[in-house]
Amino acid sequence: MIRNLKTRALLGAAVSAFTVSAFAAANAQEDKGLPTIAEKTEGYEQIEGLFPFYRNADTGEVLMEVTEEQLGDEFIAFTYVENGVLDAGVFKGLFADQRIIRFDKHFGALELNEVNTSYYFDPENAIAKAADANIAPAIIGTLDIVAETKGDDDGDDRYLIPAAPLFKSEMLTQINRPNPLAGPFQFNLGGLNPRQTKYDDVRGYPENVDVVVDYVFNNPMPFNGGSSTVTDARSVTLQVQHSLIEMPDDGYEPRFDDYRVGYFFDQTTDLTSYEAAPYRDVINRWRLEKKDPAAAISDPVKPITFWIENTTPVEYRDIVAEGVLNWNEAFEQAGFSNALEVKVQPDDAEWDAGDIRYNVLRWTSSPIPPFGGYGPSFTNPRTGEILGADIMLELVFLQNRVFASQTFESIGLPEWMMDEDKFDEEGHIITPEHDEHRHCIAGSAMQDKLNFGITALQAQGAPQEEIDEMVRQALMTLILHEVGHTLGLNHNMKATTIYGPDEIHDASVTQGAPSGSVMDYHATNYAPLGVEQGDYEHTRVGAYDKWAIEFGYKPEVSDPEVRAEVLSRSDDPMLTFGNDADDMRSPWNGIDPRVMIGDQSSDTIEYGIDRIKLVRSLMKDLLANHEGDSYQMLLRQYFTLTGQQAQAGVVMSKQIGGVYVERIEPGQETDKLPYTAVPKAIQKEAMDTLAEYVFAADAWDAPEDLIRHLQPQRRGYNFFFNTEDPKLHERVLGIQNAVLSQVLNPNVMRRMTNSALYGNEYSAAEVVQDLNDAIFGNDLMGVTNTYRRNLQIAYVQRLTRIAYGFGWDPVAQAAALAGIQDIKGRFGLMPEMLLPLETRAHRAAIRFELQWVG
Repeated sequence: MIRNLKTRALLGAAVSAFTVSAFAAANAQEDKGLPTIAEKTEGYEQIEGLFPFYRNADTGEVLMEVTEEQLGDEFIAFTYVENGVLDAGVFKGLFADQRIIRFDKHFGALELNEVNTSYYFDPENAIAKAADANIAPAIIGTLDIVAETKGDDDGDDRYLIPAAPLFKSEMLTQINRPNPLAGPFQFNLGGLNPRQTKYDDVRGYPENVDVVVDYVFNNPMPFNGGSSTVTDARSVTLQVQHSLIEMPDDGYEPRFDDYRVGYFFDQTTDLTSYEAAPYRDVINRWRLEKKDPAAAISDPVKPITFWIENTTPVEYRDIVAEGVLNWNEAFEQAGFSNALEVKVQPDDAEWDAGDIRYNVLRWTSSPIPPFGGYGPSFTNPRTGEILGADIMLELVFLQNRVFASQTFESIGLPEWMMDEDKFDEEGHIITPEHDEHRHCIAGSAMQDKLNFGITALQAQGAPQEEIDEMVRQALMTLILHEVGHTLGLNHNMKATTIYGPDEIHDASVTQGAPSGSVMDYHATNYAPLGVEQGDYEHTRVGAYDKWAIEFGYKPEVSDPEVRAEVLSRSDDPMLTFGNDADDMRSPWNGIDPRVMIGDQSSDTIEYGIDRIKLVRSLMKDLLANHEGDSYQMLLRQYFTLTGQQAQAGVVMSKQIGGVYVERIEPGQETDKLPYTAVPKAIQKEAMDTLAEYVFAADAWDAPEDLIRHLQPQRRGYNFFFNTEDPKLHERVLGIQNAVLSQVLNPNVMRRMTNSALYGNEYSAAEVVQDLNDAIFGNDLMGVTNTYRRNLQIAYVQRLTRIAYGFGWDPVAQAAALAGIQDIKGRFGLMPEMLLPLETRAHRAAIRFELQWVG
């Protein structure tokens, strides 16, 4: 005890001595006298702007000036990637970060503080005096003052700090973010090399400054050399732009979010409110003001201007411009005419497309594209005001490329369809998804849709003019979708439900908008056999889009009564809404089968059957219609068609165990309820359809002569470590497993039981029994094909995991055990010797799987 007291005393003395020493050093720095800014920067190039910069032409050193008046003020720090490599998860156009920062002086240094905007305290409430309680401040950097100029009676003191610690490090934004799920052989950038990291450009403007930095990362001994886009994994350069932006003035009126409309928002919680949902979330929208406030419809004082970058293929520029301007139809419902305008960046423009003062539609053609389209924006986190936006478009979505990294089992399948592989049996993520809510796969989805549409049109002998029209509509849809994001709108994955499977093909009904919103990921609206073609895609915004823009931008919605009237229309079926968090693309997410991607119409079962029948018809003539120097295009067409059949099956499987969700305000006049179980008849119809079109022995039949021609085009030695033969069994089983992963997911089976309390009549036990009938039938008493045998083994293994695994509730486990007992009873009394050898082997394998179960 005495020794501990002595130790504490010594430590206390040491800390006291260190503290005195630190303060003494700081005071000494104040006393020693710093050079003036003019003295320090003699011979330097000066770059005027919000924060003046001084650059040494000989050494490349950059210094930054901060005035006393700017100390304590809030600024917006925004970071985006000008160029990167997908291996590192960093790609051109990525909006990486935005935050509010503040400079504060502490003795001989300026501290860079990040401001927490997550909470609100009513200043009139006494508890606001404790607003900082248990909210950790963040000093993200300390920058020594290297020169100082005292102000006179008419000026402020000015301080000079080195820019390198701020911009050439990861102080503002962590560029190389650690991935806790990364394995030892995953691509690794290594460490930042400060010697090789350099400024690419420094630009100054009255309201912002932009600093473009080439970050060089070194990994002397990489385990993973990366893709072909990585020239040398030992040294990788990422080009990043940092912008410091003056906080906008107070003239903008924030608008609070509502759960019935889909806007991106900046989230704030009111810690002085007694409401059950104390949210002050402000939607992201542009500052749009009427020139004539008294007019019902008026031009804006300042329109939202988009520039088409000069990298845009000339042949697409008119379509791109039309897609942007078509949003003006929605703004008219909000009281604005000509709200958006489009200009083309001249080839000799002196401004760079990365300049945040310009909103630019940018085009690239990347070797491994991260998207087909991407429409991010950055905002003032205090108010939600959108300050700038870009739209990134990849040429790949108009091309026929298939990527070498994809396998025979997965090519042509929507990337969301195999999501069950990203989770373990308890729903914990295995493979990292996107790390923020603005991720958009509309472009890659559009590429899949275009591949199908072109394949179908060519197989049916359509003229080139019809193919060009479908491509035009697809590009228009993508532009409309990404512009919608830049206007503040998030996805609406429920919008495809507004039309039935017959009227959706009637162009006089859809009138250029085959769903309620361009913000959905809908299936290509290709007409079934014997039906006249309607609209393939959106060429106009939908009814929901107009209503959402009205809510976000109509000035009168600031009036609570007008706001309530606009929102009361959410009950209109044409305005139905559900976002990404609601959709059912993953077996673990969502509960409402109407909120889905890759679907179309209010009856996804009938629509899916029509699509599968079309696919089977087209498959018959693929080989006969094939032209080309190799069979690569034929292989792509096969992938595309089977991908459409797979997508239809997975979409309709969402009905089983589904629950309809309605987000309605209490007191709103409607006959809808928050939760309604999907009627048993619809669930059973989905099960019967899956039995016929996904699980049946002939569900995936293809002409034998077609299969023997599914040959990829060889390129050098690209068949190393893989064989080129068609692997149809693996592909089909992967698709069937995707359906089973949905229907037998632990969450879904628990929901079957829980939803029985409010109307569900299709129990887990009945679902498993119906799956037994669909997958086995009487097969064990006779002969079946290899597709079927593969499926049966996989299904039995899945049932045993449910019966004795983790994550499933007792009701689901009982259903699985009953299903296993039923399968055992299906062997019948037929003597083994009368069956073919393959069938006997198959029966033995099933008995082996079940011998310790039940």
